[in-house]
Amino acid sequence: MKKDLKIIKPSQEEVEYYLKLWDSLENYTLQESSLRKLFTKTYPSNNDLDDVLIKVCSLNDFYSTNIFSPFTVAKHIVKLKIDDNLKQNDLTIVNKIARIEMNGGNTKNFYSFATKYCSHHKPAVYPIYDSYVDQMLVYCKNKDNFDFFSKEDLKVYVQYKKILENFRKFYELEMFDLKQIDKYLWQAGKKYFPKKY
Repeated sequence: MKKDLKIIKPSQEEVEYYLKLWDSLENYTLQESSLRKLFTKTYPSNNDLDDVLIKVCSLNDFYSTNIFSPFTVAKHIVKLKIDDNLKQNDLTIVNKIARIEMNGGNTKNFYSFATKYCSHHKPAVYPIYDSYVDQMLVYCKNKDNFDFFSKEDLKVYVQYKKILENFRKFYELEMFDLKQIDKYLWQAGKKYFPKKY
């Protein structure tokens, strides 16, 4: 981590700034609304391979999640029968979706994808994990001690959601839901920790 990094402390003003910025980005808002329609209106259940495959492919394309075998991932989701889990707000289903045995027998952990898949069914229950959010949470933990967690804890979804809730409480951001916190952390993370290509 760069020592000279000057990240503005999380606050209501900062979150509101990034939410306003998000709303001004037509490609993000349209992607989100089309995915919301796909996941909650067009194909809300996950027991038909055709329906799940189109959701997996759309998410993969919009978010560049690097799922190199959408068919294998879709079959895995259908086999898990996740609809009851989603209805019951079962957080453990995320890690089950994430661990996929690929053709050839090796297991992949598509954790970020799994959080996005569940989040698009129920955004208020399932916050999204990604590397930018990860970097912001680790930075804020190291700077302000808002929580005690390891990098590995962020990849255990039940823990991850607790960490986000602790973040929100510590910085007095309870007026925002976890979807709004995610939009803030993702954009701030993208600004402060740009990927080197």
